[in-house]
Amino acid sequence: MASPTLITPSTSTPKALITPIRSKLISVPTINAATTRRREFLSLAAGILCPALFLPATSAFAASDEEYVKEASEVIKKVRSTLSMEKTNPNIADSVAELRETSNYWVAKYRREKALLGRASFRDIYSALNAVSGHYVSFGPTTPIPAKRKQRILEEMDTAEKALQRGR
Repeated sequence: MASPTLITPSTSTPKALITPIRSKLISVPTINAATTRRREFLSLAAGILCPALFLPATSAFAASDEEYVKEASEVIKKVRSTLSMEKTNPNIADSVAELRETSNYWVAKYRREKALLGRASFRDIYSALNAVSGHYVSFGPTTPIPAKRKQRILEEMDTAEKALQRGR
């Protein structure tokens, strides 16, 4: 059974278990003219630069629809040609390097285009490029892509091409 002193409230105020330690190293900063000028300059600079943050950002590569369709078709063609190469072909490493360069350029250019993000063609091409790049990064440029992955990538390329023809 518990003692009655623990259960019943006491009328005295409890003592703090930990007393605060005041350091002599912490001091209140003094405000001088240089500090005031610095604050004024920073607030002025923030006022000037802040509207630039609220303006709509436009893509540096803002491309037309025709350009997107043309470049997406080129990427699809490049993926198909690279995947159709035999593993004994001596030019496969060069072809993979060229495909990676092309796909990096295409993704960097169109990834920020909000109008394209919802398109089925963009989604399928992006997914296929991600699978191809991931494979070659993980296993090297001379390792062939497994049959199931290759089939899925080619199916995504087919659906992307159909979507491009339909304007999607």
